Amino acid sequence: PHLDIGVRLQAVRKSKGLSQRELAKRVGVTNSTISLIEQNKVSPSISSLKKVLDGIPISLADFFTMDLADTGDSPFYAAADQPDVGNNDIHYFLVGQHRANRQMCILREVMPPGSDTGETMLSHDGEEGGVIVQGQVELTVGDQVRVLGPGEAYYFESRQPHRFRNIGRDEAILVSANTPPTF
Repeated sequence: PHLDIGVRLQAVRKSKGLSQRELAKRVGVTNSTISLIEQNKVSPSISSLKKVLDGIPISLADFFTMDLADTGDSPFYAAADQPDVGNNDIHYFLVGQHRANRQMCILREVMPPGSDTGETMLSHDGEEGGVIVQGQVELTVGDQVRVLGPGEAYYFESRQPHRFRNIGRDEAILVSANTPPTF
């Protein structure tokens, strides 16, 4: 299906409470330029579209993938509205995927028995934390190892090498958050 860039730009701009004039000022173009794009009278190149979107701000990826029906206004997310952004056998259900300018990543993680984030320890910018809802998760952070059960939690600087393993016989479920968002 053809993507209507003008309609989408107008919807995103309005969802941020920006006038055409305010957006034009931020981007350094005339408001008639913004108006022409929104009416689909001019078709911006990707680089000029990116420049306009930076003024909102919203990434090209979010602009093209966001679902207009979900303008990010609702604070509630049904299970069906949490896409699985995991790979391998661990499921990472992302909360608030389409919220513009998300400052954190909240995941409902489902780890089958024996699953593991990998031999190679993870390490990235930011901080992360979470709470075990069900199961037994062995968490390694740097040279510290602890088995966490329901109600127990963790919070650490993500640059420290870390690894999660479900060492129980049942599915482990945890709810985690990290900032800046990795997904």
